[in-house]
Amino acid sequence: MSTEASARVALLGPGSWGTALGLQLCRNGHSVRLWGHEAAQIEAITQERQNTQFLPGFPFPATMTATASLDEALADATDCLVVVPSHAFRQVCSQLASRLPPGLGVAWATKGLESDTGQLLHTVAQEVLDARPLAVVSGPSFAGEVARGLPTAVSVAANDDGFAKRTAQLLHGGRFRAYTSEDMVGVEICGAAKNVLAIATGIADGLGFGANTRAALITRGLAELIRIGTALGGRPETFTGLAGMGDLVLTCTDDQSRNRRMGLALAGGQSVDEARAVIGQEVEGVITAMAIHRLSERLGIEMPIASQVYRVLYEQVSPQEATRALLEREPKPEFG
Repeated sequence: MSTEASARVALLGPGSWGTALGLQLCRNGHSVRLWGHEAAQIEAITQERQNTQFLPGFPFPATMTATASLDEALADATDCLVVVPSHAFRQVCSQLASRLPPGLGVAWATKGLESDTGQLLHTVAQEVLDARPLAVVSGPSFAGEVARGLPTAVSVAANDDGFAKRTAQLLHGGRFRAYTSEDMVGVEICGAAKNVLAIATGIADGLGFGANTRAALITRGLAELIRIGTALGGRPETFTGLAGMGDLVLTCTDDQSRNRRMGLALAGGQSVDEARAVIGQEVEGVITAMAIHRLSERLGIEMPIASQVYRVLYEQVSPQEATRALLEREPKPEFG
């Protein structure tokens, strides 16, 4: 990404997180064109000068505009940041492939895996976008708090050290800190798997279990995350960093998390579809649970908590039965 005093950023994805990052970029002196494919939403954003559907109460600065034309969003852009749901990531990258000039880096703040293949998103980007700098932004960061300018720290991992630094510099400023990393695998699997574990903690809290249970789920969930992440090539230190432990604790303990709210709703007797309708935005953990289940089976990695979340979501197992299955597991050494 550009390190110019005033970069021109094409920001693809007008959800709450994309909007919040756009506001942060504008605070840093950059201009943002926010792209979305739904013309009605973009028209509403343009008229109201804020994203009342997904992030109400935060007026857009003059340097932030919206468009339903991808070509318009990319025109003269110095930088490209993708913030779409994981299921749309490949499609959006495919649209970019023929439009981006060679060598222009692409960063994304999408958290998840490709549901059909279980691939990490950087492998999808490599397939579709060919050889160019790539970066992922992840960490403990609720959109509303970033929009309000509350202190936040994230990790930026890239396949090129220079691009990691430039992407971090673009976002870093005020109360927003961006640290760099070379571990795209670790950062991405953390951002994906923690959403599944947040559904588990939401279920436990919704069933009336206490702080002991929540702490156990977070800790044993981290162990699952480390097992699958290191098997994929992630670095151990990443899992205790911002993208790992940081994001896991945030997502599992605060009701701003859509994934945690999904778990609470399931424990309260709602179906997945009913909970989705109430939450009103994409719940990445629902999609990721299937991808993680397939990936762990293919790799032979034991992930009992994630497995029970999958059973609740896709095999009509009740939250109570899933909890019982976890508690009835044979005792084993904590480590090893």
